Amino acid sequence: MLGDRDAAANIAVKDLQMARTFYAGTLGLTQVGAEGEELIVYRSGNSTINVYRSQFAGTNKATAVTWTVGEDVEGVVRALKAKGVAFEHYDMADMTREGDVHIGGDLKVAWFKDPDGNILNIVSR
Repeated sequence: MLGDRDAAANIAVKDLQMARTFYAGTLGLTQVGAEGEELIVYRSGNSTINVYRSQFAGTNKATAVTWTVGEDVEGVVRALKAKGVAFEHYDMADMTREGDVHIGGDLKVAWFKDPDGNILNIVSR
């Protein structure tokens, strides 16, 4: 039923202007739609990300969005750090950390947060 349909990520934020600065300015996403002061829609590859205003912003303690960046995890981390993004460090079984990149076998992953505390990450596969 839904297996051949596109899906979109939804991210709750408190301040849409601050979110616009982060998602468009810092992450480089392209805005493709908006509904007043309630919703901004961004394009990321072939996906969309709905950033919407909510009183529950930042309450999710799990990863909200993952970007697959292939083998350039370290390069993307450097580029985001240059724009002021701080990376999260987690103690995880079967993973080591080199700088801000967690490594487990051939998997590389780095986590960061948006201004509302939503957890985002980049991953090699």
